[in-house]
Amino acid sequence: MSNVILDGLCFGEGPRWRDGHLWMSDMHDQKVLKVAPSGNFEVVVQLADDQPSGLGWLPNGDLLIVAMSSRRLLRFDGTEISVHADLSELASGICNDMVVDSIGRAYVGNFGFDLHHGAPQRNAELILVEPDGKARCVDDEVLFPNGTVITPDDATLIVAETFAGRLTAFDLDASGELSNRRVWAQLPEGAVPDGICLDAGGGIWSASPSTNNCIRQIEGGEVTHEIKLDRGAFACMIGDGQLYILTSTTSKPDRCKVKREARVEVYPAPYAAAGRP
Repeated sequence: MSNVILDGLCFGEGPRWRDGHLWMSDMHDQKVLKVAPSGNFEVVVQLADDQPSGLGWLPNGDLLIVAMSSRRLLRFDGTEISVHADLSELASGICNDMVVDSIGRAYVGNFGFDLHHGAPQRNAELILVEPDGKARCVDDEVLFPNGTVITPDDATLIVAETFAGRLTAFDLDASGELSNRRVWAQLPEGAVPDGICLDAGGGIWSASPSTNNCIRQIEGGEVTHEIKLDRGAFACMIGDGQLYILTSTTSKPDRCKVKREARVEVYPAPYAAAGRP
């Protein structure tokens, strides 16, 4: 039986599980999709001039969407799209993934440098957007902050520093500030964490595009599970006992639009989802 439930996508990112469906961005097709476990899907949002990435929800059910190139956080109420926050003065690169906490605070990462044109690497900002749309930088020493999770007790935020090859943890206080920075896990040599998700066994799954696999680690770095793939793994999410992995042969925007080889693949998950997203 094939593990592929959906293919022909441009480039999948930001998978989330909600209401029995996988929600995700088809970034280079400028769409947000709602995918059933069967692979049937509907287009929830079509952006005209930007690429969606990270997704999350406010407590009232409004969908938050990271708009990458314009460096904005959009809000979709089911009918209309509005600007929830303009991050262009805070983000030094195009924005990417995000996690939203239980009260609607969003933590948004960005590239920090021009990845697709060979600019030298530099640290980027992790930006906190309050439920009312006010934004501020809460850390500016993360190297390509990408997938991000919050533990079930709302006490710890863990972010994938993609080009540092590590998962970095911070303590979270009641005001949303970060402290006590530490390495939660270093990935094996050659692997880089892109999208990540947290499970009820205390492990974190990291999709690694550089090594064509998705690995589960516990705090300290021990690898407990590995799923080997025939292409890059860019993001992952657990839903109903399954690990959904978004894969692609490339992440280059121009090639993604032509090749349309991105997929949604599904594998058994040893633990249920936990925390956020």
